[in-house]
Amino acid sequence: MARFWVGVASREHVLAAVRGAFCQLNHGKEAPVRRLQRGDSIVFYSPRERMEGGKSLQAFTAAGRILDEVPYQVEQSKDFRPFRRKTEYFKSKDASIHPLLEELSFTKGRSNWGTALRMGVFQMKREDYMKIVVAMGITFEESVD
Repeated sequence: MARFWVGVASREHVLAAVRGAFCQLNHGKEAPVRRLQRGDSIVFYSPRERMEGGKSLQAFTAAGRILDEVPYQVEQSKDFRPFRRKTEYFKSKDASIHPLLEELSFTKGRSNWGTALRMGVFQMKREDYMKIVVAMGITFEESVD
């Protein structure tokens, strides 16, 4: 049974992942991407435009589905070899989190709603996923098996 995830990364990093058709979490650590299974869906939340500062964004910036069975490792530089998963991304638009704060189970009624997002990746309910992808302009048929 497919599960639904939120990953957190700067918009700059999310766009690089979309271009490369991969998913990378928590600065390339293996354990987070190992938790994902083929067919799982993921949305990315971007607190900022860039990792090193940049303007505040606070929006969902990409959504996709995991395509492979196991993580793979790449050599991005001599000292950085992140683990990734092959991912199919859906055509979408950015969606601010603010209109959804009182609708999502992981933010509803919380003045410190950003705390849940600091983990970098977490599993969410299917209902939350559907609210997010609708806000991103993704149709039901393409986002869920």
